[in-house]
Amino acid sequence: MAFKSEVRDTIINSLLEKARERNYGKYLPRLTLRNLRGFKDEPISFDFPVTALIGPNGGGKTTVLGAAGIIYRDIPPRMFFAKSGKYDAGMQDWSIEYEVTDRENSPKAAVQRTASFKSLKWNRDAMSREVLVFGVSRTVPASERKELLRCTARKFVVPDSRVTALSESAATAISRVLGKDVSGFRQLKIAQNLDVTLLTGRTKADVEYSEFHFGAGESSVIRMISAIEAAGENAIVLIEEIENGLHPVATIRLVEYLIDAANRKKVQVIFTTHSNEALLPLPDKAVWAMTSDKAFQGKLDVKSLRAITGQIETDSVIFVEDAFAKIWIESILRCGDLPADHFEVHPMAGDGTAVAMNRYHNKNPSIKVPSLCFIDGDSKQHENEQEKVYRLPGESPEAYIFDQCMEKWSEIGGKLAVTMLQKFEDNEKVEEICRTVRTTNHDPHLLFAQVGEKLGLVPAQTVAQAFCAQWAQSNPQIVAEFLTKLKGES
Repeated sequence: MAFKSEVRDTIINSLLEKARERNYGKYLPRLTLRNLRGFKDEPISFDFPVTALIGPNGGGKTTVLGAAGIIYRDIPPRMFFAKSGKYDAGMQDWSIEYEVTDRENSPKAAVQRTASFKSLKWNRDAMSREVLVFGVSRTVPASERKELLRCTARKFVVPDSRVTALSESAATAISRVLGKDVSGFRQLKIAQNLDVTLLTGRTKADVEYSEFHFGAGESSVIRMISAIEAAGENAIVLIEEIENGLHPVATIRLVEYLIDAANRKKVQVIFTTHSNEALLPLPDKAVWAMTSDKAFQGKLDVKSLRAITGQIETDSVIFVEDAFAKIWIESILRCGDLPADHFEVHPMAGDGTAVAMNRYHNKNPSIKVPSLCFIDGDSKQHENEQEKVYRLPGESPEAYIFDQCMEKWSEIGGKLAVTMLQKFEDNEKVEEICRTVRTTNHDPHLLFAQVGEKLGLVPAQTVAQAFCAQWAQSNPQIVAEFLTKLKGES
């Protein structure tokens, strides 16, 4: 079943417009890594107030996260870019350029700033903004945190004056993310002169228990959301590996909360992740893929990063626009004389991203596995045989496959019905449903989902795979033309 976020499209579109118009008191719209670690003149734009950075280990996610933070006074550069004596000689001449919105100091125009590492120190004209940083250490269990050891004493207690309940807004948001009622949870300041707290929870039977019996992800969510709710408007929030310690459903809900916070409190959030679930509620412009020396904007499956960076065990990679094109190409491979397992097909969630990834992959001298790219018939990208970019037939892939199969229903209808989990003898009934759906359909991308619904909630992917498989089997000449393009890469 396709994912449906609980964040309304109107909110997503409103936030995209707000970022585009720079309609914030404080906001970081853009930075450029002029010379930082492996990046050379690499621009990163924050076109949505909640941005996800994905990539392999060492790909540069934390580099961008840290670069976003150090232009602000609250974040010392050593927090992300510490120098260790002679062992970090390569830091010399690192440089980051910024475009910053700060209505207090520049009501009309964006402010230009630079942070650079020269003469063995960081030089920056830092700006004022509230910054919240949540590193991976937030998921260290309470029992392993030295600052909480005093709380394990048998007679540990704190005065009521240092005990606070969670705010109503924080408790509501935390309860939704964790799927449990936290209205009875509290924070204990363990010493008057220390900014260290211990959390306590409460069972349904009204029994109190300490953070030493929390899950690490549970503590992390409570502390993050409490801090964000306590922050003022226009703060920037930096989160390392947002999914750490969380169930996939909780990860989705946490990202949805961050979008809600961006809408209510005008906060800007940048987080790193290895989780596909963390990307689901976000629009394409909110995702950047890092590959150690390049950055690509657009949503894609995290698993596809292995292909982009050459971390694969296959003969060739095929980049396509979306999940349907992946199904189509894989159906073609299964009908040919090439070993299908010698190819990996990766959907990129957009034609521009697919073409860019293919170009980067083939130009990277460290990657030995070649790649191709297939764009949809209605793509505005151009075919380029030299760069191995080819176009799929038909204006709309879904409509093309659907119509081609319907034209041959008398030949393939029975098999098509069976592969859609229907009885062979019911193929006339299935045909009638398919033709009715085609007549009433306004969006070809929904054709297979609509047919599946009419057939008794058959998954859209199952219907799409059935149509693609039958199309491939009944069009050997077109399949042969596709395979000709692939044979040089196997």
